[in-house]
Amino acid sequence: MVRTLKGVESQETTRALTGLKADWMRIQWRKVEKKVRDLQMRIAKAVSEGRRALVRKLQALLTRSYAARLLAVRRVTTNKGRKTPGTDGVIWSSPTQKMKAMTRLRRRGYRPMPLRRVYLRKKSGKLRPLGIPTMHDRAMQALYAMALMPIAETTADRHSYGFRPYRSCADAIGQCFTVLSQRQSAEWVLEADISGCFDNISHSWMLSNIPMDGRMLKSWLTAGYMEQGIFHGTGAGTPQGGIISPLLANMVLDGLETACKRAVKGSGRCLRTAKLHVIRYADDFIVTGSSEELLREYVRPAIERFLAGRGLTLSREKTSITKVEDGFEFLGQHIRKYGNKLKIRPAKASIRALLDKTRATIRAHLGSSFWKTIDALNPVIRGWAQYHRHVLSNKAFCHVDSGIFRQVWHSLHKRHSNKGKRWLRKRYFRSQPGRCWVLQAGYPDGKRKTGTATLLHASDIVRIPHIKIRSQANPFDRAWMEYFTSRRQRRYLPLKRLGETSQVTYWWKRPGRAENLCGSGKA
Repeated sequence: MVRTLKGVESQETTRALTGLKADWMRIQWRKVEKKVRDLQMRIAKAVSEGRRALVRKLQALLTRSYAARLLAVRRVTTNKGRKTPGTDGVIWSSPTQKMKAMTRLRRRGYRPMPLRRVYLRKKSGKLRPLGIPTMHDRAMQALYAMALMPIAETTADRHSYGFRPYRSCADAIGQCFTVLSQRQSAEWVLEADISGCFDNISHSWMLSNIPMDGRMLKSWLTAGYMEQGIFHGTGAGTPQGGIISPLLANMVLDGLETACKRAVKGSGRCLRTAKLHVIRYADDFIVTGSSEELLREYVRPAIERFLAGRGLTLSREKTSITKVEDGFEFLGQHIRKYGNKLKIRPAKASIRALLDKTRATIRAHLGSSFWKTIDALNPVIRGWAQYHRHVLSNKAFCHVDSGIFRQVWHSLHKRHSNKGKRWLRKRYFRSQPGRCWVLQAGYPDGKRKTGTATLLHASDIVRIPHIKIRSQANPFDRAWMEYFTSRRQRRYLPLKRLGETSQVTYWWKRPGRAENLCGSGKA
């Protein structure tokens, strides 16, 4: 009798699990996204009308909704960190696990686990701490981030571009060109960098000023982290690696533009004659001004006071006042004015970092098949070139191509030390229209890929002018829905498959299309 009951229970459990899997596979994601977006738009409208009580009610409604919990689970199971577990070692890979996880996303009885601490090496050689939450904590953060994002977008600084939907580094660089390219533009720039922004933000300030559930926010801020089996508490900062951390950091720094404008008005100068503009991407920002004295005596002290209230300080090593004619670097681009013409090019440090990365990739694949080396190099080259294709990048792309060619040629000599140059040329290189040295390697039989692997050239990435987003655009405001729809259409309309040669006639390559993007049409 006992065996029979156990058999029945196991059958019922199997049927329930099969039902959960079928439920996840049958979800209509468009309807789910629409329900969440409607709630977010209602929150944004209530914020703009100043109805705080309604905002709190709508936030609670969203975090308890079935659709928002589904989206939260889908986000943490489809992003790049979906296979990286936290301190509990659990990941959600099957539809059944995802559906079960959705049912456990509740505020009552929730207590986050400590983060798993890892370190990433920065360009300077220093180590950056990264905290990895568990999958359940990530999903809870994603859920509450949905309710907080409409408020952040409605109250954000107009020229803040980091970690915001529909905004990117290209928009920040485009704003730099807008405010510095004219004859009467500002001649001085304050380059600022916040020292340890994520690690030093005041918990008390966030708990008093971030409009979200205080108990949930406090539990994430004080969760601590595990390092080599030892628990460490956190008394300040928001850990890098959490889904909600960039959103919190942005809200902490919102109001910086207003603080700078008040400082200029306090000096007795008009904002127009002071030529003050604040352009921020996450914790990196620049401030333009008409004179060095204005930036040093009024703007910088105002920034320091603004940051001090939030437990932050400016980095002395990375903060400086520069003349635009001498040039400065911002977000991997070198910005400099030659007479009355502003030119934006990829920074030398960015080019050097790419060549170092490709060299390390080639060395790591010396003992493997050469097609694997090409497949490892192509994403690196493509990602770097796509980032810099909106500025004057022709010369930089050619320099990168020649540098990578020398690295590959050197590695081929190492692979075949007893072969000559003609043999290497015949074995690995082919000719194509417009280019004689095209590196190729055939895929082995039995692989899913067919044909040959061809090394991508950075100069094959077509230069596309970037249309900067309007500073006051809000994706959670119904009045801007048509604008974002047309913007998405304009963005993808001219694009062809990346990697096509420049022989294709694109509409943006016609005379007069791209000359005024970031200086002259010549790189």
